[in-house]
Amino acid sequence: MASLDRSLIAGLSAFQDLTAKELDTIIGRARSKRIARNAFLFEEEQEAHSFFLLLDGHVRVVKSTPDGHEVTVRYISPGELMGIALALGRTTYPASAIAVVDCVSLAWPSHQWPTFAEEFPAFVANAYKTIGSRLQDAHSRVIEMSTEQVDQRVAHALLKLVDQTGKKTGEGFLIDFPLSRQNIAEMTGTTLHTVSRLLSCWEGKGLVKSGRQKVTVLAPHRLLELAEGRAEKS
Repeated sequence: MASLDRSLIAGLSAFQDLTAKELDTIIGRARSKRIARNAFLFEEEQEAHSFFLLLDGHVRVVKSTPDGHEVTVRYISPGELMGIALALGRTTYPASAIAVVDCVSLAWPSHQWPTFAEEFPAFVANAYKTIGSRLQDAHSRVIEMSTEQVDQRVAHALLKLVDQTGKKTGEGFLIDFPLSRQNIAEMTGTTLHTVSRLLSCWEGKGLVKSGRQKVTVLAPHRLLELAEGRAEKS
């Protein structure tokens, strides 16, 4: 198998402040992994055998509730770490990761984490920054769920995905991976019926355009006004 090149990870935020030699060492310990659309990279409560860096594609992170429902926690984009359970003091994965499209990732065995912590403190510091950012994001979502109306939550979720993966088109900003109305409902703590009603209303107002697992935000500034409670509610 051909060796991996450090250019795959150089410049990514997880590897800031590492030398070329350190990057060569890290990439030399990785293995590349292809994941088919809808396949699991790992499953909730499974032994945390590896940690990963997404190189291409998009991954949906999902947690199960006690009554068996799924909650979409976040989407992972290329260049992001995932599955770093040992950094959280866990030996199992706290959530499941599912490929939204065909994906390519790098993987390292979890037993190497203590070695990484000793040899590459800058990498581990960057990983903890990622964890901190995600915790802050989780706190923001809790506040949104507690204080915002459902239309505000859905608007915020769409704007966040545009910021994360938006692709500029002639019409607006396409969320550049398959996104169903059920996925949006799982992100925002509401129902498929409510999301369908909102998107239909917003299409009529020229805010969004949605098709089969595709959403384009046509007027992000107007959607932001709605998310912040500064516009007429739907």
